[in-house]
Amino acid sequence: MKCPFCGSPDTTVVDSRVSDEGDVIRRRRRCAVCDKRFTTFETAEVRMPQVVKTTGQRVDFDREKIRTSFQRALHKRPVPTHLVDEAIARIIQRVLTVGDREIMSRQIGEMVMAELAKLDKVAYIRFASVYRSFSDVDDFRDVIREVTKKE
Repeated sequence: MKCPFCGSPDTTVVDSRVSDEGDVIRRRRRCAVCDKRFTTFETAEVRMPQVVKTTGQRVDFDREKIRTSFQRALHKRPVPTHLVDEAIARIIQRVLTVGDREIMSRQIGEMVMAELAKLDKVAYIRFASVYRSFSDVDDFRDVIREVTKKE
């Protein structure tokens, strides 16, 4: 690590500490040339895969799009925010464990539907109606039957 004060590459680690969460290492360093001290932080860099839309277009993964989907489906539903946050975290973890550079948007949509089904049946039906492009009442009836069978 180069010294931010004099630019020397000759620095030593004086102290290292792991954050309470365990995902960041804080290092105190000292420059051997100018004797000044500075702090660096070390974290793991995780690259999310590109999302391949049904049109074939590739876009960056955006966790806010998932959050927006949950918010729309759960609008005026009695689901605590921490449960939504946990569901989103599970989806992101699943996306990461796929391990590919690309993931189909359909896969992410199915993950969202699975999490919504666990959280709130009405929200699941709302999301499914848009996601699966329901065209008539029979589509709603089929999904309602599907939801009631799972109970």
